[in-house]
Amino acid sequence: MPLLHQKSAFFTCKKAEGATERSRFYEKVQALHQDPKASVDNPLLAFSLIKRLHSDWPNVIYSNEATENIQALHADFKEVEQELPGAEDLDGAARALMRLQDVYALSVKGMANGVFQRAGAGRPPLYSPGRRISLSADDCFHVGKVRANPDSLLQSFSRRMRRGRDGMGWDGMGWDRVTGDYYHSIAWLEEAVSLFRLSYGNWNPEDRSSLEDALDHLAFSYFMAGNISHALSLSREFLHYDPSNQRVVRNVAKYEKLLEMGTAVSTGPLRRPNGTHLQSRDAYEELCQRPAGQPAPEHLPQLGCSYETNGSPYLLLQPAKKEMVRIRPYVALYHDFISDTEAETIKGLAGPWLQRSVVASGEKQQKAEYRISKSAWLKDTADPVVRALEQRIAAVTGLDLRPPYAEYLQVVNYGLGGHYEPHFDHATSRKSPLYRMKSGNRIATVMIYLSAVEAGGSTAFVYANFSVPVVKNAALFWWNLRRNGDGDGDTLHAGCPVLAGDKWVANKWIHEHGQEFRRPCSTDPRD
Repeated sequence: MPLLHQKSAFFTCKKAEGATERSRFYEKVQALHQDPKASVDNPLLAFSLIKRLHSDWPNVIYSNEATENIQALHADFKEVEQELPGAEDLDGAARALMRLQDVYALSVKGMANGVFQRAGAGRPPLYSPGRRISLSADDCFHVGKVRANPDSLLQSFSRRMRRGRDGMGWDGMGWDRVTGDYYHSIAWLEEAVSLFRLSYGNWNPEDRSSLEDALDHLAFSYFMAGNISHALSLSREFLHYDPSNQRVVRNVAKYEKLLEMGTAVSTGPLRRPNGTHLQSRDAYEELCQRPAGQPAPEHLPQLGCSYETNGSPYLLLQPAKKEMVRIRPYVALYHDFISDTEAETIKGLAGPWLQRSVVASGEKQQKAEYRISKSAWLKDTADPVVRALEQRIAAVTGLDLRPPYAEYLQVVNYGLGGHYEPHFDHATSRKSPLYRMKSGNRIATVMIYLSAVEAGGSTAFVYANFSVPVVKNAALFWWNLRRNGDGDGDTLHAGCPVLAGDKWVANKWIHEHGQEFRRPCSTDPRD
């Protein structure tokens, strides 16, 4: 995201007098860019800027109107092209909007109008940006088309017809798999079609798509979702505007043939796919949607706040501000654990080394859609601030952080729609890469919030049924393992998607070896 801020000077110096299209584009980006912080906070504004930098600006540079200083424009664009957002960034931003729509049950029509409100009347918005940003028809089309590819329609048709001849019926693999791919795209493409219809006949030079494109993708999505009659209707509307398109003419003929054959049509509401692959998805999303500062259950009088020294001389002059969040699982929040200056230093140290976060998959690590963030690792030798932070963690937890009893400090940035679906921090298999440290499993987690967020981003403990909102400069601590060494199932947790803002955290994972006398086993083997 900082890249968007760095390029504002590029647009300023490239405004060419007399080039209407370029001037219009420049003014639009300048209007979006007038508040640098807002481009990070509002996901719709972030998406719009990414799209304009990736798609719309090249359109202007290479348009027929770009006649003045054309060689200089092309040369300067080539110079920064590699640093501008790419197709993967734009697709990732589109998927992020779908993720926010999904987890927070947001209305697509509302999002297109700049409102972050849950579907249904009378509900307050989850986030009210200081500046309302609406999406264009072309913006909505770019979000929806991520999962729709009409060019594969003929192959899909042929494959399914073969299944029918084999006696399996229409799509013998079942409708659930099909609707799972197009549940989200249909809502966004419907909005795109609606907006394109309203402005049909008014050409916008920034648009890379049209009403015909939106109709084409929407028809394909409905076909894949099993609603052949609606796909036929949309394709016929397409031919009203472009009757010479032979591919769509053939599609219409195939749809009509399918309906004549009596092919079953799915007209009911589409079922949303379970992206988490967990039975706990509904509980996870409900926790993410809860307002911040939710009260603790009345039957837990043990919860409270206190100043803690934990018997450490390090904390005598400035005790830790401890808030007990839950007893089982044991979760505590330490307020003002880190200063603003320290947080900024750690973010600055990690920034140049940030890479897409990975997850454990058997004995390997790989990227995954259920964890969208960037992370970097910092040794305690990286800076005195990191060393002081490690000493503070050791004092508060009473645990041994000397190598190899703890991992390096992991700094994580969750940007546009960044999230981490329900998971355990401790290993659930002996094949996990965690055991390569030869220091046992992760006994405890310390997660420090290095920034605030406008909305979303809570840490949700799914099975324990509570969530902790982001509290800037606070540290969240919990035990991953029981005293007998077994994993605590109640620590299944998730990083809810960032609805608005830029979330930074620093994780310190502490292993069980070296803690034998600091957290000894209980006399009760079940504990």
